[in-house]
Amino acid sequence: MDVSQRLSFFAALFKVHENPTTGMWLLYITIVLLSILVFKLGFAKKLPIIKSAVIYTFLILGCTVLTFLGVFLPVAEGLVVAALILIIYKIRLHQEKKEQAKAE
Repeated sequence: MDVSQRLSFFAALFKVHENPTTGMWLLYITIVLLSILVFKLGFAKKLPIIKSAVIYTFLILGCTVLTFLGVFLPVAEGLVVAALILIIYKIRLHQEKKEQAKAE
């Protein structure tokens, strides 16, 4: 069985099967950036700097496990979809607030 056929999109894009070290680092960075984006768009609140540092430290550590799962499972792809949905939600929310401000 050929492993390259079972890879997720981003794992195949970063050629994890040909160059595992570079491919895994690129996949890890992608997952970390997408996780931070989804966290900021959906869940982040204003916190003191120390609490934010702790949250982002654990987020980055958790992405290590997600990276290993993301080789064969669509982890990064799911994060892209979540980020797109949250971006659309934030844009619509901003437009709705702007329209309400005009109406008042």
